[in-house]
Amino acid sequence: MSGRARLALCAAAATLLAACALLPLVSPATWFFQAVLVVLAQTGVGALTRRVPLARTLTLACQALVTLLLLTLFCAREYAVAGIVPGPQAFRYFAELLDSGSDQVAQYAIPAPLTPGIRLMLVGGVALIGLAVDTLAVTFRSAAPAGLPLLALYSVAAGLADGGAAWLWFLLASAGYLMLLLAEGRDRLSQWGRVFGGSGGGARAAGGGTVAPVRTGRRIGLLALGVALVVPLGLPALDGGLLDAAGAGSGTGTGGGTISAVNPLVSLRDSLNTEDDRQVMSYRTTTEDTQDMYLRIVALDDFDGTTWRPAQRHIEDVPGTFPNPVGLSPDVRRGEIRTRIAAADSYAQDWLPMPYPASGVDVSGKWRFEPVGRTIVGDHGQTTRGAQYTVRSLIVQPTARQLATAPEPPAELAREFTKVPGALPEVVAEKAREVTRAADNHYQQAVKLQDWFALDGGFTYDTQVEVGTGSGAIARFLRDKRGFCVHFSFAMASMARTLGIPARVAVGFTPGTAQADGSMSVGLRDAHAWPELYFEGVGWTRFEPTPNRGTTPEYTQTRTPAGEESEAPEVTESASASASAEPSADESCSVEQKRLQACPTESALAGTAAGEGGPPWWQILGLAALVLLVLLVPLLPMLWRLRRRAVRLGGHGRGEHESARHVLAVWQEVTDSAWDLGIAPDDSLTPRRAAERIVRLGGLGGGAAEATHRLASAVEAVLYAPRPRPASGVARDARLVVGALRAQAGGSARLRAAVAPPSARRLTWAVSQRWAALRAALRTRMPSMPRRAQG
Repeated sequence: MSGRARLALCAAAATLLAACALLPLVSPATWFFQAVLVVLAQTGVGALTRRVPLARTLTLACQALVTLLLLTLFCAREYAVAGIVPGPQAFRYFAELLDSGSDQVAQYAIPAPLTPGIRLMLVGGVALIGLAVDTLAVTFRSAAPAGLPLLALYSVAAGLADGGAAWLWFLLASAGYLMLLLAEGRDRLSQWGRVFGGSGGGARAAGGGTVAPVRTGRRIGLLALGVALVVPLGLPALDGGLLDAAGAGSGTGTGGGTISAVNPLVSLRDSLNTEDDRQVMSYRTTTEDTQDMYLRIVALDDFDGTTWRPAQRHIEDVPGTFPNPVGLSPDVRRGEIRTRIAAADSYAQDWLPMPYPASGVDVSGKWRFEPVGRTIVGDHGQTTRGAQYTVRSLIVQPTARQLATAPEPPAELAREFTKVPGALPEVVAEKAREVTRAADNHYQQAVKLQDWFALDGGFTYDTQVEVGTGSGAIARFLRDKRGFCVHFSFAMASMARTLGIPARVAVGFTPGTAQADGSMSVGLRDAHAWPELYFEGVGWTRFEPTPNRGTTPEYTQTRTPAGEESEAPEVTESASASASAEPSADESCSVEQKRLQACPTESALAGTAAGEGGPPWWQILGLAALVLLVLLVPLLPMLWRLRRRAVRLGGHGRGEHESARHVLAVWQEVTDSAWDLGIAPDDSLTPRRAAERIVRLGGLGGGAAEATHRLASAVEAVLYAPRPRPASGVARDARLVVGALRAQAGGSARLRAAVAPPSARRLTWAVSQRWAALRAALRTRMPSMPRRAQG
């Protein structure tokens, strides 16, 4: 394999290895196979055109054309001519896909569904990066700058993705780049010839090759890669802000294991700011009072001073009936309800949204139970996409007196959930003590904190506030007094911990909007975060410090008398609750589908199902081969002609026989080039007369005319001299003559010579001659067949 071919393959491999970082962002990952085909097609076309060779700009144009045809085949074939040639409709559809894809990227949580728009952005983005890497590293022979598009691809993927596999994507991307650099270094080194070493011969291998420098380069690359992977483990953590996405993947194992889940707050702000309040789920419940029906996803209970995240905890199989909530006394009034929930196909979340505290769940799929947070988490890639499940849960109604007289929590629980790291600014604790100065117990402290944020503190709810970073983010929020639910819940939970109140942050959805058919619709803008505080005898209790969001729990309202007992919510088996387990057409139809009048079927731009990742691979491969064939057939004369010119002018005869062949090939190139530009050859003329004819008809003069006559003299010497002498400079003279002929020809003649050269007929003649020779050889070797008897 030549050095440039090896470099092209390494460039394609580097692009695809860096693109692996995009795999966790979208499910299913069938788009990656299409990206592989596009990158390999680019590499193949580039290798072919460089071997011809074509000009660098023409090489890039051919690769871009093949990329466009394949993208049309994969993403817009119904709008293209013959399914591959894009027209005005295809380009308009591309624009629509890009517009919808950019909106969907901002709306969907990770992993997003593989919609047509997202598919085009992924495959097209990888194709553009691959084209840039191939152009820089192979066409222009500069592999080092090719790391910039690779870095851009990896950085985008790493910035969006989160999870414990980040080191693997970095390893793959960096290994691909190092492989590209080593391939270029080996190619450059081979052009210098043999490397000389000291007396020990250490610079050469036993076979005399240039192995030692290459081996040294590999060692340096591996050492650098190892340092990049190991050193960050020993450095202090560079924590992000309130929305830091630290955490690792989903639960693993069966019957046990641990979970360290991805922080779900990463997409919360985008959900609150979306223009399209897309429905993510609908539900029906057996209670008519839904104002406290918060659908809780997960509890964030690990606080490091800069952010809250789910702690790493033991998980187990989902039990038939959940254990009693921690700390809930039988004296507290409660009622049990049943809720049937249907998640939209476009909503993919690792946790199962449920009313809190759930006492049981009936759900199919690979789900696990985390008992401390009482959450259900997906295992081995299980998400909520299209899930339908039934939840039994309690509506707990404590009184203010029960909360105010709650005893101290267990020491172990208090120790874990009142941890405040030293990185938390002192102003947070000082402000907590200031706000709750007149409180007599933890309950009054919690209510005063809630009322200070929601009513008395002068805070403003604003989803456009920039998310703070570092350990001073909460302090800046307390100073500026502007933010959204994340800021309020994080700040109140942090302040509660400084007061000795066990606290954590819950993430989920507010109750949603009632529908005419009795169901509740939950949209993206219902995403919410709130603090949960622990009171012995009641358990984990919801508070609502965010102004203008959700509902304030009745047991925290200061107007409620301390000893007043509130009635438990009425639980009724309404008609809506006894409906079929399957959601109605209105439930499963999203807001966007209703707007497009596409119910109950999905819109053309809706996410594709997991099993509908496009046409089969063999069909894609066959169509890709057909595309390449359709593209190459019209270009065969031009490609053959360019290849012949490169071979004829690139040979260097070293002996007398080789020199003679070289001179004749160069003269043949001059006569064929003149033929392409309108001067047909005349085989009856001698080389001298043919040269005079080319000079006269081509309008040559000066150095070009002299070069033509020198070539004719060299040809005559080869043909007629007893011992032809090696000729020098014939290829240089030929280029001078051909350049002068092109300069004298018109634009149409030059275009015809490039696209449809008449001298390409020699290919047909050569094929005919070889076919005739083959037939003659077969005729002589085949035994004579007896002739059919004449009747």
